Amino acid sequence: MKKLLLVLAIVGGTAFSSFAQSSGPADAPKFSVGVEAGLPIGNIKNGYNFVIGGSLKYELPIAESTMFTISAGYNSFLAKSEFKDIGGESAGFIPVKAGIKYYLNQGFFAEGQLGAAFGTKSGEGTAFAYSPGIGYTFDGGFEAGVRYEGWSHDGTVSQIGLRLAYRF
Repeated sequence: MKKLLLVLAIVGGTAFSSFAQSSGPADAPKFSVGVEAGLPIGNIKNGYNFVIGGSLKYELPIAESTMFTISAGYNSFLAKSEFKDIGGESAGFIPVKAGIKYYLNQGFFAEGQLGAAFGTKSGEGTAFAYSPGIGYTFDGGFEAGVRYEGWSHDGTVSQIGLRLAYRF
């Protein structure tokens, strides 16, 4: 996992130093802050019924209609009441990812990110994270996107997620 994070840091540094170009406001680097919600899928849905969290994302233009992205956030998997009855509890994770966002036309985009998800409790470990998704950027700085997100570590934890964000 340390090698993956090193590779992501090198790719990010290369993108910052090699492609930092701005030819106008539409091509300027952007930050966004968002609220995230998701539905667990696969075996994890037996113990958890909802995912809630937040994230911060940075977008850097690297080519026409193409952005390099770096994001970090917090996701809490909320335990079902019957899972709590047998000693289960909610689980928190900190996903850190980097990827590419491509604007298809006008505000529509497709995005893919890779990274790591760090468990917040002792013994939860670190998982390889991947998340392909689609979305739309509205005039005025708002953005909505939907994605599949999987975290692989001794099995896969996955969700269908929604992100509502403000870009600035």
